Amino acid sequence: MIDVSDPDYSVSEQCRLLNLARSSYYHAGVGESEEDLVLKRHLDRLYTDIPFFGSRKMVVELAKLGFRVCRKRVRRLMREMGIWAIYPKPRLSENRENHRKYPYLLNNFKVEEPGQVWAADITYIPMREGFMYLAATLDWYSRYVVSWKVSNSLESSFCLEMLEQALSIGNPAIFNTDQGVQFTSKAWIGAVEGAGVRVSMDGKGGCFDNIFVERLWRTVKYEDVYLKGYCSPKELREGLKNYFRFYNERRPHQSLGYKSPMEIHRMNGSSVARKAGA
Repeated sequence: MIDVSDPDYSVSEQCRLLNLARSSYYHAGVGESEEDLVLKRHLDRLYTDIPFFGSRKMVVELAKLGFRVCRKRVRRLMREMGIWAIYPKPRLSENRENHRKYPYLLNNFKVEEPGQVWAADITYIPMREGFMYLAATLDWYSRYVVSWKVSNSLESSFCLEMLEQALSIGNPAIFNTDQGVQFTSKAWIGAVEGAGVRVSMDGKGGCFDNIFVERLWRTVKYEDVYLKGYCSPKELREGLKNYFRFYNERRPHQSLGYKSPMEIHRMNGSSVARKAGA
């Protein structure tokens, strides 16, 4: 038997000996109370609708739903979820003040075809029991979801897997993210620049710098996650796989002349959708 508190065994070593994914270790080890999970589910919905509300106003909104919660607790829950009022921009991790600063390259930049600009971000996904995190890469022009991954921890590894999947499909001219630690790590920057792609990062307080990914989160939550109420990580992954296939291939976008992201790629002769297997 392995004692999880034994300092002689690292988390990675324990998971290897137990033939267990490291993310499963973190999922099982988090002692989240049922009440906190319920509050987080409500906060996620509230934030999706009113992302400019901070903890003080969230306390008021929760009270309207019948929850008497102090601001300190709401602030803690929001911090754990990685959500903040849109000034500064919502992030799922604190940024490192000592990381190399990259400029935001998309001011006055005209995106005219698929493959010019990709953007990535992370969001909190509530389930009936517990929660997961979803990371995705989106093509700015077509709104095509190039790659995505889910994880039950905020370790950088699942974002790097998503990035590797995206870059195996194609290379944009610019890749935009926020300044979260997952996207400022040496591994992430090295992979992006190693592919000959320019790095762009949202400015502090730039709540609309990555607006298309923010819209994606609202869409996927209201059209799939909230409706389905997934019970397990396996169920969530299968459900999102089906939803993103629908989103890419069939869902019309008003801003695209009621065409789907796939249709936009085909009209522009892009190979990204074909390589993605859509």
